[in-house]
Amino acid sequence: MLYLILGLAIFLGVHSVRIFAEDWRIRRLSQMGEGAYKGVYSILSVVGFALIIWGFGMARETPQLLWTPPLGLRHAASLLTLIAFVLLVAAYVPGNAFKARLHHPMVLAVKTWALAHLVANGNLAHLILFGAFLAWGVLDYVSARRRDRALGTAYGSSSAGRTGITAALGLAAWAGFAFWGHGLLIGIRPFG
Repeated sequence: MLYLILGLAIFLGVHSVRIFAEDWRIRRLSQMGEGAYKGVYSILSVVGFALIIWGFGMARETPQLLWTPPLGLRHAASLLTLIAFVLLVAAYVPGNAFKARLHHPMVLAVKTWALAHLVANGNLAHLILFGAFLAWGVLDYVSARRRDRALGTAYGSSSAGRTGITAALGLAAWAGFAFWGHGLLIGIRPFG
């Protein structure tokens, strides 16, 4: 469990600099230069992510069950992950209504993904992993919206066609991952 927690601290810590230390980030960027700053950021992110994967894998070998989620919550998790995939795609497809209205669909995707996994799993490692990502997502979304208001950030208009493409791509990505990728990469097949 120690490696999981250490990985989360590094990975989410690096991704929290804008939340808690924007002025420090700006000073580092000007001192180091954008390339060096992004290099250090990327290296720390990869190290943290690797520790999360390793630590979570080790924690799954000896699960500590805290509760047994009802079957209905697994169905809810499937719906929530579908929403998360659509939001994830919305971060990359320009001119879609999700991004125009919600402004930060990537962070909302992380929050939705984390919530889905929290309600469907009842062991300690899941609580730590997905609880940390959910807490980070809430803080990051609030921080990003605050920055948007302070900077007067405006998000572009949207079109029905691009929104439809976003939804279709999100659905396809969700189906591919739910029926094939999750079992291959995680070892658990959500749909048997």
